[in-house]
Amino acid sequence: MREDVQAWWGRAERDLDTARYLLSGKRYEDAAVYAQQAAEKALKAVSLRQGKAIRKIHDLVKLGKDVGLPGSLLEQAKELTLAYAYGRYPDVPGAEEIQSIAADFIDSAEEILQWAKRNLA
Repeated sequence: MREDVQAWWGRAERDLDTARYLLSGKRYEDAAVYAQQAAEKALKAVSLRQGKAIRKIHDLVKLGKDVGLPGSLLEQAKELTLAYAYGRYPDVPGAEEIQSIAADFIDSAEEILQWAKRNLA
C-alpha cells in the first residue's frame, strides 16, 4: 500500500478505536465526531488508492459517491455526516439525542471501514 494511502488508513483505524474508547467513557459527542472522522479518512484513503485527489470536505455522501460506496452505505454515510455537527455544536437539532445514537454512528463507521478495507486491497 502506498505511504499516503497507509497514512490515511492508519488514522481512520485509530479514530475508530478512539470513538469506541470515548463511547465506553460516556463521552458521546466526542465518540460521534471520531466515528465520522474515521469514515471520512477511510474514504479519503480509498480515493487516494483510486488515484484521485483528496477533497477537503467533510460530507461523507459526496466522498462516498466519489469512490463508489454502495447505496446502503451511502445512507449510513448521510446519517454519519451529521455526527460531526451533533458532536461539535450544541444548538444543532437532534444533538440532545447523541447519547442514544452514538453507538449507531460507530456501527456505521465500522461498516464503512470494512468496505474501505476491501477496496484498499
